Amino acid sequence: MQLTFFFLPSLLLSGFMFPCRGMPGWAQVLGEIFPLTHFLRLIRAVTLKGADYAGIAQAMAALALFAAGYATLALLRFRRTLD
Repeated sequence: MQLTFFFLPSLLLSGFMFPCRGMPGWAQVLGEIFPLTHFLRLIRAVTLKGADYAGIAQAMAALALFAAGYATLALLRFRRTLD
């Protein structure tokens, strides 16, 4: 139940269920904070369009930033539990 507060907005605002271009501007901006949005862009570009690295570089960079941020946060929280 508690996870639905993250997963439901992530699914609705990522463009998985509804196209991002059809959403209001504030919803498009809000959807950019979810990693699923960038992952879906990357997967669609590769599977449907056969995009090369230049076509997916922006989505890859965004996902790398999310991964680095989450890893840093996890490392900081883990160190606190050891003390």
